[in-house]
Amino acid sequence: MKYMREVEKQFQSPSYPVFRSYELESFKMGKKYKKRLIHLLLSNGRIERITRGVYTFHNDVTVVGFAFSPFYYGFEDALSIRGLSLQGTNSIVVTFRNVRQGVRSFKSRNYLVRRVPQDLFFGYNLLKRGKFWIPVSDLEKTIIDMMYFDHYIRDELWPGILKELDMERLRDHLKRYKKGFRDEMLKTISEERKKVKQSPRNSP
Repeated sequence: MKYMREVEKQFQSPSYPVFRSYELESFKMGKKYKKRLIHLLLSNGRIERITRGVYTFHNDVTVVGFAFSPFYYGFEDALSIRGLSLQGTNSIVVTFRNVRQGVRSFKSRNYLVRRVPQDLFFGYNLLKRGKFWIPVSDLEKTIIDMMYFDHYIRDELWPGILKELDMERLRDHLKRYKKGFRDEMLKTISEERKKVKQSPRNSP
């Protein structure tokens, strides 16, 4: 087809983890041609559909979050990306967009979409993952999210978390939350510090 090579050249780039069907309009193709082209690319396995109107040329599950932008990878997935959890975990996409939450699948790999209120969508930075720069919640926001949404933090993760935790940044993040949750979280962290200090591993 006329625009096949141009479309592949542009959207195979790491600059385009995903592309949206309306972006094909920049090639000045008609709607019928656009639909035929997408159908052909899907049928021959050149692209994968992530969600309605969003596709990718890449085989890396890392790209799925970009279909729900703005987003960040969070919860234990963020701990894994940051080297604080050695247990394999599915990608966890965090967004404030009004999208369906729950488990989805990409190339036979599951990933999870979670929503947060827009005023609590913050506390992330970009990290290099393979070919892509991806937004990942910082450690402080990660454990806030996990506790705010009652996501269990395994005991073996606490020593590494507490070693890397920036309490000043944590307190700054917590200013956006209600006092009851702030107090509960700081109490939990204090209790986990005591447990770690009392652990036989830390005994003289």
